[in-house]
Amino acid sequence: MSDMPPKLAEIVDEFASAPRDVVLEMLLEFSDAVPALPADLVGHEGMEQVPECQTQFFLKAIVQPDDTVVTHFDCPPEAPTTRAFAGILAEGLAGASTAQVLAVPDDLYARMGLSQAISPLRVRGGTAVLARLKRQVAEQTAAHD
Repeated sequence: MSDMPPKLAEIVDEFASAPRDVVLEMLLEFSDAVPALPADLVGHEGMEQVPECQTQFFLKAIVQPDDTVVTHFDCPPEAPTTRAFAGILAEGLAGASTAQVLAVPDDLYARMGLSQAISPLRVRGGTAVLARLKRQVAEQTAAHD
């Protein structure tokens, strides 16, 4: 848990300790935390689609020369739950190093207590988003070595 980016660990703790009945509300607030795509990604050029998500979801991780990771996500506003996963990752991974991103536990959303708040299908979509993001970072890291 400690290797996770501090900001993400903080978000996970907030969710994990929140009363069950407010978890969904908290989650949906993150759907507003997704930054707009930069102009060169607006057509999803070079982004990866996540087919496990019920809605169109695109992501791209870019490893910077200083070993930090920049993430880009796109998910329609009419899919607030799925978009919230993007918001959590966008906020939680901001400024994170490649090692920190790769250290994010695969069962992140279960640790947040989301399995009780949303459908298994949605949890699976969010888990797939995280897995693909980590894979992109791992591939770029390997290419730099």
